Amino acid sequence: MTEAMRAWQVTAHGEPERVMALRETDVPAAGPGEVLVRVRAVAVNFPDVLLARGQYQERPELPFTPGIELCGDVAALGEGVTGLAVGQRVVGSKIGVMAEYAALPAQAVRPAPDSLDDAAAAALTIAYQTAWFGLHRRAAIRPGETLLVHAAAGGVGTAACQLGAAAGAEVIGVVGGEAKADVARAAGAEEVLLRGDDWIAAVKEAHGGADVVFDPVGGAAFEGSARCVAFEGRIVVVGFASGELPAVRANHALVKNYSVLGLHWALYQRRRPDLVERAHDELVRLAGEGAVRPVVGGTVPFEEASAAVQDLAGGATTGRLVVRVAE
Repeated sequence: MTEAMRAWQVTAHGEPERVMALRETDVPAAGPGEVLVRVRAVAVNFPDVLLARGQYQERPELPFTPGIELCGDVAALGEGVTGLAVGQRVVGSKIGVMAEYAALPAQAVRPAPDSLDDAAAAALTIAYQTAWFGLHRRAAIRPGETLLVHAAAGGVGTAACQLGAAAGAEVIGVVGGEAKADVARAAGAEEVLLRGDDWIAAVKEAHGGADVVFDPVGGAAFEGSARCVAFEGRIVVVGFASGELPAVRANHALVKNYSVLGLHWALYQRRRPDLVERAHDELVRLAGEGAVRPVVGGTVPFEEASAAVQDLAGGATTGRLVVRVAE
């Protein structure tokens, strides 16, 4: 007899709170090369909002389970899986983990850092891997460079601030209001600018431009960044939380001598898992040293997951929202 579990499902495309429903379904089996995880916590990500709206680059067939990163315990190992043990606390990433159990490819599952509790560990993979690859693999950031981070009080923004500070960069954060400024400062931003002020002029006048820009916002944030990026600067595009896709002007990049670098971290998970493994080891080391720690802005019970995704869609959250699934 198949064991049952509860899972959130997106039943239509629209606003998360309207289209997400908590349903009973079968516990998945761990197929060859897979790991079955009993889920402890799921961190909410902006892609969850886009998945619900049908606007993400991947569009699972309806109905589907959202959630893309977790912390949990290994419940079973599929054929051919080595290096993990039943009962081991792990982190992992795959669409479909907003449930009591989830089956993930073994290459997407890694030991959870002992230094982080379940909520913080659940929030380690997507944001910190994105920030690490953006700053180190794509932008090759160097000590002493100026790093401009947009949405610096958000989940991936705080990760970029922490990792930028750990890399020896001078971190400038841009936030939407004073209420978020302290969060960005606590994450390592030496200077915090408000989006409503003339942050472009401030970056140019005080720093001569930004050597590296980390942009999960797009729209006006990208356009402003192109105006204040330094000579040989790098703008790393990691998302479009504003909902506006900016145009990359090749002639402008040529005249100012800067680079625009795209980052889709999931491609590394699929094509270069060895690099993801290396980044995870580095993040575990930094977490153990206290240099990085996911900023958990709030936790909610499993039954309130749809409301948490909707809160993130509203843009007023700081740090990461985490859904508690089990103790």
